[in-house]
Amino acid sequence: MTETERVTVDPVFEAAYEAAQKSLREGGIPIGAALARGGEVIASGHNERVQNGDPIAHGEMSALRVAGRQKSYRDMTLYTTLAPCAMCTGTIIQFKIPRVVVGEAETFPGEFDLLRSRGVEVVVLNDDRCVDMMRTFQNEHPELWAEDIAE
Repeated sequence: MTETERVTVDPVFEAAYEAAQKSLREGGIPIGAALARGGEVIASGHNERVQNGDPIAHGEMSALRVAGRQKSYRDMTLYTTLAPCAMCTGTIIQFKIPRVVVGEAETFPGEFDLLRSRGVEVVVLNDDRCVDMMRTFQNEHPELWAEDIAE
């Protein structure tokens, strides 16, 4: 990659991506998330359903759990490697997180219409690494993926 081709790397999104990779290395579902305020990572987490036997431990939920109690989430951005499911979308809405940056929505469409209907700004990066990671996981572990999205 030449200097003119170099793409600006978002360190917060990279924290979410690295969290997804960590989950994959642990034998879990490769979805990561990071919560940021003013471009600074507050917390990151990854899907821990397999590792902890916890049915609601999605990546976004994990990042919020790591962040702990916050006085407000209204000045934060949630980064996630995959489009948020209905449960995580509800949590984003509940805590009034105004902006969500998503790695990809090709392998799972998520709940963008609901987020946008509640005033949440949604940015989709179309990150090829995320698409490849999820497509590979879904092909290699279809039963586990179906369980994660309650199908």
